[in-house]
Amino acid sequence: MSSSLARNLLRAAGVSAVLVAGLTTAAPRSNWEIDPTRTNISFSIDAVGYPRTQGEFHKFDGRISVDFDHPAESRVSFRVESQSVDVGSASFSDYLRGDAFLNAARFKEILFQSTAVEKINEHQIRVTGDLTMLGVTQPLTVDVDVRRQSGQARARLGFTARAKINRLEFGMNSGFPVISREVDLVVASEAVEQ
Repeated sequence: MSSSLARNLLRAAGVSAVLVAGLTTAAPRSNWEIDPTRTNISFSIDAVGYPRTQGEFHKFDGRISVDFDHPAESRVSFRVESQSVDVGSASFSDYLRGDAFLNAARFKEILFQSTAVEKINEHQIRVTGDLTMLGVTQPLTVDVDVRRQSGQARARLGFTARAKINRLEFGMNSGFPVISREVDLVVASEAVEQ
């Protein structure tokens, strides 16, 4: 289930960068790369009778192509390594990597590819795309808060993306209904102009 969240977060991060495309100015089209040192992909899930489980993914990459004049032409792609899931306990993290949840030995990556970007206002975008996890592809919509970073050597886009993933849609049924079907995903990141 945490894999679903991580995937969504990664996708959300990519989507948020795309949303930045809807902001003012700059070149008509530019390419951006996610800065892994300034990126955090976190997820949380509830279970009856247990405290909320929180975790993150440590290995990922993403690329964004932004068209500032035509935000709908922007594109985002994101890849997360399933094995990199971490919930603060080695044994529990290994369990999540196993067949019951992420099945990381068979499905090594969680992928997100945008299909549409919509500018909500100067600081928010909505990114729709395809999230692939456990060999299943489902549509995912991510709301992204975007901010431009100035005064640095290279242009940066900061964003925070949020999404809810229904893990059952990807065949991740273990523990349901004791373990919630919904995974909350948050991707906080910066992208650097290439």
